[in-house]
Amino acid sequence: MSSFAPIVRYSFAPILFLVTNGVAIWLITAGLSKIGLAGLLGLAIIASLLAERIAPYEPQWNQAQGDRARDIIHATVNEGSTIFAVALLPVISSFGFGANLWPHEWPLWLQLLMAILIADFGITLAHYSSHRISWLWRLHAVHHSVRRLYGFNGLMKHPLHQTIELIAGTLPLILLGITMDVAALLALAVALQLLLQHTNADIRIGSLGYIWAVAPGHRLHHRASETEGNVNFGLFTLMWDHLLGTFRHPRRQVRNDEIGLADSFDYPATYSGQLIEPFRKT
Repeated sequence: MSSFAPIVRYSFAPILFLVTNGVAIWLITAGLSKIGLAGLLGLAIIASLLAERIAPYEPQWNQAQGDRARDIIHATVNEGSTIFAVALLPVISSFGFGANLWPHEWPLWLQLLMAILIADFGITLAHYSSHRISWLWRLHAVHHSVRRLYGFNGLMKHPLHQTIELIAGTLPLILLGITMDVAALLALAVALQLLLQHTNADIRIGSLGYIWAVAPGHRLHHRASETEGNVNFGLFTLMWDHLLGTFRHPRRQVRNDEIGLADSFDYPATYSGQLIEPFRKT
């Protein structure tokens, strides 16, 4: 075991989230290019991959299963669509959408926190609905078809489901008049959170596991069992799961052979196959 493993287990998650978002806020406050945010995400992905090697939760999940190219395409398409959506904000504003109620005078970190909490509510409800409405599940099943969990495949989603979650999370923010700066910071925060939800690093967060929706709790959500996997839907927090009655504390570990789709052992593993699969007749 690496001598750095204990450090990674207890400090990787909070450092990645707080420091990366903190640097991002500084970049925006300093008036620097938003391209720097893409660089920060790239560094976060590298840090996630390193942490998974130093302190793996499930060593087998560090081995590629012919999924690297597919996951790269998913991440590129989905992050590209998010960047495009952020870039559209000035156009949306020009049509008079939004009530200009956004608290521009607040510190940027507090504006981001507000955006995270509002987006968390919308995305959590969209996620919860995706496990209960059949046509939404068919789109969402792409994400649940993974056979291993590691940070990078947190960005693996069908583009239509990505769009649905994007609308659910950001429409209230747009109506409030969110700024482009805060929207860009939120996009980075979402990507970082997805890395931490799916990381194969053996992160330990103690009592924060009751409220912070990162890997220990989210692994339960990826269990192949339809009943036992319908838990812990939150993106950033688990507070809505507490209210919905879907919170489960990760007292029991989830292992390699317990994740995936319970009713589909031949789900397509290629990007093109996963684009088409939700529309195939059963």
